[in-house]
Amino acid sequence: MAAIILIADDDAVQRRLVENMVQKCGYETTVVDSGDAAIALLTAADAPAIDALVLDLVMPGLDGMGVLAKIREAGLSIPVVVQTAHGGIDNVVSAMRAGAQDFVVKPVGIERLQVSLRNALNTSALKGELQRMRHSREGRLTFADIITRSEAMAGVMRTAQKAAASTIPVLIEGESGVGKELFARAIHGSGERKSKPFVAVNCGAIPDNLVESILFGHEKGAFTGATERHTGKFVEASGGTLFLDEVSELPLAAQVKLLRALQEGAVEAVGGRKPVKVDVRIISATNRKLLDRVKSGHFREDLFYRLHVLPLTIPPLRMRREDIPHLLRHFLVRFCAEENRHINGISGEAMAHLSQWEWPGNIRQLENAVYRAVVMSESDQLGLSDFPQAAAISSPSIAEAHGEPLIVGPASHSSLPALVSGNEIPIAPLPSAGTLAMLTNGGEMRPLEELESEIIRFAIAHYRGQMSEVARRLKIGRSTLYRKLDEAATDPSAGGTDEAS
Repeated sequence: MAAIILIADDDAVQRRLVENMVQKCGYETTVVDSGDAAIALLTAADAPAIDALVLDLVMPGLDGMGVLAKIREAGLSIPVVVQTAHGGIDNVVSAMRAGAQDFVVKPVGIERLQVSLRNALNTSALKGELQRMRHSREGRLTFADIITRSEAMAGVMRTAQKAAASTIPVLIEGESGVGKELFARAIHGSGERKSKPFVAVNCGAIPDNLVESILFGHEKGAFTGATERHTGKFVEASGGTLFLDEVSELPLAAQVKLLRALQEGAVEAVGGRKPVKVDVRIISATNRKLLDRVKSGHFREDLFYRLHVLPLTIPPLRMRREDIPHLLRHFLVRFCAEENRHINGISGEAMAHLSQWEWPGNIRQLENAVYRAVVMSESDQLGLSDFPQAAAISSPSIAEAHGEPLIVGPASHSSLPALVSGNEIPIAPLPSAGTLAMLTNGGEMRPLEELESEIIRFAIAHYRGQMSEVARRLKIGRSTLYRKLDEAATDPSAGGTDEAS
């Protein structure tokens, strides 16, 4: 999913011109005709995700300066690019002091607007990354620090937010690298215990003979090498949250003691004489199906039910591809700042391939790929060659669609993007030309449904996955477009197979 730009302008002609330019820059748009409508949209309870605002300064009612003031009052961090026909220095100074990111004079050219929006989005992403790192260090991460626009994540986010309002035990399941600890920290940072300790323990990295000592503590002289007293992670986390990462790797002996600690709210140190009361909220995580570990006899069933009170399953990155462009932007600006590199973006071809790749290592792998690309790149823009692991992707929908015209004659479908469910629309590269094959290899007319599917696939590629623009250009509703995509994705003949040949 491309960044979404809100355009607020009372002039219908100017609003339409700016909307067209913003869409040509590769962004999705939302338009309003007044300052009041802009504020209502940004502050609504179910406010859509808006990445930047292009704001006219001179409007009836609530003008641009008023909008900037209300954005500041509401504590919104959205970057704002203001525009006006009156480009006096006083207007520039006033707008910048009020919080505007940049200033353009009407009529603005597409090159100037593109640079302004790119800088605004990059600056916003960098601020977000810095805030996220600060919150992580201070133990104040919240759900606002989680980068996602995916429908697949919406239910997970809602459940996690409800969990944060209580002390219910949470079990987070998901593949390695999907962000399980980030969710655990967000649950802690959004609840009543956010001012208390958050203690993380990687259960898979502890030697079996030290698990009890590290979790529950030990007394001086309790065993060889115990030269001093150690309180243990449970006591360290008392009053706050204990995060048990890779809990499925705990040895069975430690599971017994962990179950007793959870039941009694007390822990007994190795070599200790009496238990110590603890008040700990437990969040556990695993990259395996814990129930399968129970069935195989490697995890206690009674402990499973103690931990599995509120389960959360975080989908892998390949199931939420619309998050990839936003993650790329955030990682890019962060590593550019850390490495003192001046890279202004990622090419459309690279973005298309990266959005299609499977990413078996999930977000962690994507982060490391961007880090490597920033360090190794010799250009001011990252290209496909900077991501060798994704450059070898064997996807006909990407490799053949880029720059290859469609040929009139017998049906040839390999040059089109693969048709997928409407919830999994890829960002596709821009084809250079397109024509429609009307006949099958046998010289018969192709079915109307097949031609329609081919037109939709081509439109998605042509408009780089901007579904609002695709629906508008095809003159159908967006919901109709998604319905047709979902129907075609489940139809085995929709991929362009030639039944007559």
